[in-house]
Amino acid sequence: MISAFTFAAMPRLIAGPGTIGRLGKLAAPFGRNALLVTGSKALERSGHLSPILEDLKSEGMHVFRYRIAGEPSPVMVDQAVSDFKRKAVDVVLAVGGGSVLDAGKAIAAMLKENGSVVDFLEGVGNRTPSGQSVPVVAVPTTSGTGSEATKNAVISRVGSGGFKKSLRHDNYIPRLAILDPTLCTSAPASVTAACGMDALTQLIESYVSTHASPLTDIMAIDGMRYLIPELPDACGKGASDLGCRGAVAYGAFLSGVTLANAGLGVVHGVAGPLGGLLSIPHGVACANLLPFAVRATVDNLSGINTAPSNAAIDKFARIGRLFGAKPDNRLGGCLHLVDCLYQWLDQLDIPRLGRFGLTAAHVDFLVRAASNKNNPWPLSDSQIGQMIQDRC
Repeated sequence: MISAFTFAAMPRLIAGPGTIGRLGKLAAPFGRNALLVTGSKALERSGHLSPILEDLKSEGMHVFRYRIAGEPSPVMVDQAVSDFKRKAVDVVLAVGGGSVLDAGKAIAAMLKENGSVVDFLEGVGNRTPSGQSVPVVAVPTTSGTGSEATKNAVISRVGSGGFKKSLRHDNYIPRLAILDPTLCTSAPASVTAACGMDALTQLIESYVSTHASPLTDIMAIDGMRYLIPELPDACGKGASDLGCRGAVAYGAFLSGVTLANAGLGVVHGVAGPLGGLLSIPHGVACANLLPFAVRATVDNLSGINTAPSNAAIDKFARIGRLFGAKPDNRLGGCLHLVDCLYQWLDQLDIPRLGRFGLTAAHVDFLVRAASNKNNPWPLSDSQIGQMIQDRC
């Protein structure tokens, strides 16, 4: 019997090489005034910005432009809203990496609210979002966060008293997502690796989540089935291969769908406060924490002979088989998965967390700030501390 579950809406999806050329026709029905949110320089360097602007102009659209550098902060979002509140923006076009998409979604929502975005952030503010938003068209140029499919926008303030929190509402799911692998081919290998590991972490954590459903299970496994064989090549010899890039983009999109509906686990429960404390790329944080988290979770589950714990171990073993584990050894499949995740840290040249300033002095604070979220079995404070120190 299938247990009761809910499933949030998904954006309309247009996927395939060259689909960015349809942006103008797809965006025009939302209205004439478009706010184009991009990164600071990457879209220009890739050569894609001019054709996008020409396409929008050919459809009779008036384009306002807003560039962001780095992850969206409250100051950044509030400034954009102040700049464009009176411009009668009909649609927000967010074209860029996960930070750009999050910024676009947050700006679109806050154009319909009064006050600072901080007022509406989970765990920080004391106001509930109305759910009103300017329509958003999300066009990722990296494959990682899955923000093109999620109902939240992650906002960061880094440093002492910093945070990494979400502006969240079911209505913040973009109206349209365009997945064009040609936009991803110019992403550097380091960015592709970090983003891909974020997507993989989201797929794994949502698959084994205590809030997983048969529908999210199907999507998570399918996302991993496409992403796992292709991510190493996307970071190397397959960087310009549209089939390879498309598979990783598809996996990342599904990671957004599954996290929005099943939630995440302890890796994200630590990566959040870690990203508020230090300027560490989110995908790098997830990649470093993931192998230890999987091993510790499997160890904890192995000592609990219950139907849910056995089901979770079966899921980890199934992921291990996607990495090439033999199908006849359940625990062996889990350990093979852990070994492969550690190997990928070296293969994908993921920098250790210590390179970004993390030291043993930060561990106690991070343990106190961490959450197990929807992990299939909680990690102890000691295990969380070891997980952080493992990659200092």
